[in-house]
Amino acid sequence: QVSLVESGGGSVQAGGSLRLSCAASGFRVRDEKMYMAWFRQAPGQEREAVGAAYPARAGTTTMYFDDYSDSVRGRFTILIDYNENMLRLQMTSLKPEDTGMYYCAATSSPLGTTSARLMSRSYNLWGQGTQVTVSS
Repeated sequence: QVSLVESGGGSVQAGGSLRLSCAASGFRVRDEKMYMAWFRQAPGQEREAVGAAYPARAGTTTMYFDDYSDSVRGRFTILIDYNENMLRLQMTSLKPEDTGMYYCAATSSPLGTTSARLMSRSYNLWGQGTQVTVSS
């Protein structure tokens, strides 16, 4: 059975850092067919993309790249932890507007464009979320 479980959320002051983790079960995060992403949702707001990690073939090698939304680029970094089979989100220079429930998502459908990779409806597997609260 495939599943995603997020952890690592909490409360921090503006300017602080947090690292979120998403544990995958039932599949390997380094599977070259898998596309994974982080989304977030603030109260009363729509779910929005944070960033995505995706595979790309370079000859006989599969490399992984990432996309980010404009609001977090340069502050957040997505990391693939092959040993722990996790997707991580390193967040730095946090702002109050980063507050929200953070979700991990995955799909095995190929997502060939940045816009597709940063669209919530592109993903069919979701975790339950972990809350991040940033105070000013």
